[in-house]
Amino acid sequence: MPSEVFLDTNALLAGIWSTAGGGRLILKLGAANAIQLLVSRQVLEEMEAVFRRKKPELLGALALVLDQAHIQTSSPPEEALLQRSQALINHAGDANILAAAWTAQVDYLVTLNRKHFLENRVVQEEAPFLIGTPGDFIVWYRHQLGKMMV
Repeated sequence: MPSEVFLDTNALLAGIWSTAGGGRLILKLGAANAIQLLVSRQVLEEMEAVFRRKKPELLGALALVLDQAHIQTSSPPEEALLQRSQALINHAGDANILAAAWTAQVDYLVTLNRKHFLENRVVQEEAPFLIGTPGDFIVWYRHQLGKMMV
């Protein structure tokens, strides 16, 4: 069963805007069905808002990229997990992202958000999944592949 990976808005944007790097490789892994990519409705709404503001002519291309990477939308966060996430992160949007990833029971949350995720020790310790940058995920994924080869 492929690893399930939740993408935060900033990580998804990095994968779309950059022609190289960890974010783009994650989208390629999704397209190859090597991993299962998930986002929340909030992430999709934030992505659409960014594209409408910066590159409205590319909204169709955004839909194509999301489809090619086989990105699925997660279920809305469970209320108990949302409350727990709000206790861990004092930012409503990021608490919602954490709760959505938690509800989806993913293996990894990919983000570039240092303040609320990457440098937040409490969140790192409490979340039942790993949290890291696109590059961190790629290192972890390669390690997982190595373990399967042994």
